[in-house]
Amino acid sequence: MQSRTLLKESQIMKIHYITGIAAIFVVALHIMMRLVVPFELSLQYDYIIANYKNIVYVLILESILVLISVHGFNGVRIILLELRQSRAWENMVSVVTISAMIGLIAYGTRTIILANGL
Repeated sequence: MQSRTLLKESQIMKIHYITGIAAIFVVALHIMMRLVVPFELSLQYDYIIANYKNIVYVLILESILVLISVHGFNGVRIILLELRQSRAWENMVSVVTISAMIGLIAYGTRTIILANGL
């Protein structure tokens, strides 16, 4: 009996590669935005809070959070699936990694929202 899955493993790997490549570009953009500011200024509380009120910067931070979380937790899922191979193990690993990814993204988004003063 063939089991039904939401995505094929090849599609999941395409998502893994795309998130990895996209993360490189978004993190590079983030670093370039930080390089134009003196280091001491970039650590001041008022400057950091002001960054969270800049919608472009908030979108960059949120995209870094989502891309790195999806890429990282999928990588952990792939490693754990290599350790053992059974349908129950695969389902458990997938549920745990997806839940942890959603939890991390929710907590990170909460932090961005609270820092923005909403």
